Amino acid sequence: MKDIKLKDKIAEGFNDLFYIWKREFQTTFRDQGVLIFFILVPLAYPLLYSFIYNNEVVREVPAVVVDDSHSSLSREYLRKVDATPDVHIVFYCADMEEAKQLLKNRAAYGVIYIPSDFSENIAKGKQTQVSIYCDMSGLLYYKSILLANTAVSLDMNKDIKIARSGNTTDRQDEITTYPIEYEEVSIYNPTAGFAAFLIPAVLVLIIQQTLLLGIGLSAGTARENNRFKDLVPINRHYNGTLRIVFGKGLSYFLVYVLISFYVLCIVPKMFSLNQIGEFGTLALFLLPYLAACIFFAMTASIAIRNRETCMLIFVFTSVPLLFISGISWPGAAIPPFWKYVSYIFPSTFGINGFVKINNMGASLNEVSLEYKALWVQAGIYFITTCWVYRWQILMSRRHAIERYKELKAKESFAKK
Repeated sequence: MKDIKLKDKIAEGFNDLFYIWKREFQTTFRDQGVLIFFILVPLAYPLLYSFIYNNEVVREVPAVVVDDSHSSLSREYLRKVDATPDVHIVFYCADMEEAKQLLKNRAAYGVIYIPSDFSENIAKGKQTQVSIYCDMSGLLYYKSILLANTAVSLDMNKDIKIARSGNTTDRQDEITTYPIEYEEVSIYNPTAGFAAFLIPAVLVLIIQQTLLLGIGLSAGTARENNRFKDLVPINRHYNGTLRIVFGKGLSYFLVYVLISFYVLCIVPKMFSLNQIGEFGTLALFLLPYLAACIFFAMTASIAIRNRETCMLIFVFTSVPLLFISGISWPGAAIPPFWKYVSYIFPSTFGINGFVKINNMGASLNEVSLEYKALWVQAGIYFITTCWVYRWQILMSRRHAIERYKELKAKESFAKK
C-alpha cells in the first residue's frame, strides 16, 4: 500500500508539474507584456546594437586646424593627416577662438594646433610639438584623431632622421629609423573595433535582463490577479514547492534555449563578428548560465508587487552591470567592493566566460572558474527560489483557510 501511495504521489507531482509548465507557457504567449520581454526585445535589441556599432571604427572625423606656422613643413603635416582614413580637415581657422566656436557648434570634434615655431625648431634641430584638442564626449572621436596624428608624426620623424643621418645605403636608413624592429598584432580583435569587444557582452546581458523583466512582469500579473496579492494562486495543482519551481523554470528554459541560440550564434554571424569558439563548448556553458539567470529572476520576483514595479527595479541596472562585469571597464580598475557586488549577478561570469569561448577560442577547462561559479549560482538561487515559493504556498494556504472561515461565518449568519 505504501508503494502504491508513493507512486500515486509521484505521478500527481509530475502531473502538477506539467500543468504548471503548460499554464506558464500559455501565459507567456497570451500576456503581451511578457511576450515583448521574452520574444520581441531579445529579437530586436541585438539587431539594434549591432547595426549601431557595425562600422566598428569611426572614419573621417571632422577636425579643424589652427596653423600659426604657415610653413611648407606644417602644410605637409596637415596634408598627411587629412589623407588618413580617420580624420577629415573641414576648416582652417585664424585663431583658437574661432576653432573653439566650431567645436562648440559641433561642426568638428577636434582641433589640431601647430605653433608658430614648428618649422623653425625642426630646422634648428630642436624638439617641437603639435597640440591636439578633442571632444571627449565621444572617446572614438578622440581615438581617431589621436591615432591619425601619431601615425603622421612618426612617419615624418622617420623622414627627418634619414635626412640628417648622412647614410649612404637603404639598409642604413632602415636601421636608423627602426633600431629595434617591431610588429603589431591585434589579438582577438583584428579590426581594433568597438563592436568586436562590446557587442558579445551586451548580447549575454540581454538574456539576463529580459528574463528579469519578463519573469518579474509575470509575477506582478499573478499578484494583481490574486485576491490576497500572493504569488501562488489558490489552486490544488500549486501544492508543492518543487513542482512549481521546476514547472515554471522549465517553461522559461525552453523559450530561452531558442532565444539564446539566436542571440549568441545567429546575430554575431549576421554581422560578421568574431566567432572562433566551438558550438558544443558554448552550449555546455550556456546551460548553467540560463539556469542561474532563471532562478535568480524567480527569486528576485518576490519583490515585484505589480506589473510596473519590475521596470522601475531592473531596467536601470543594465549599464552598471555591463561596467562591473570587467568588459566595458577594465576589471583590474574596478574597486573591490563593486567586484564583490558583481559576483551576485550571473551576467558577470556569463559575459567573461562567453567572451573567452566565443572571441578567444577557450575550452571549457579554460573557463572552469566562470563555469563552476555559474553552477554554484544556479544551486544557490534554486534554493532561494524554493524558499520563496514555499513561503508563498504557506501564505496562500493561510489565506485560503481565512477565506473558508469567512464563508462559513457568512453561511452561519445567514441561517440565523
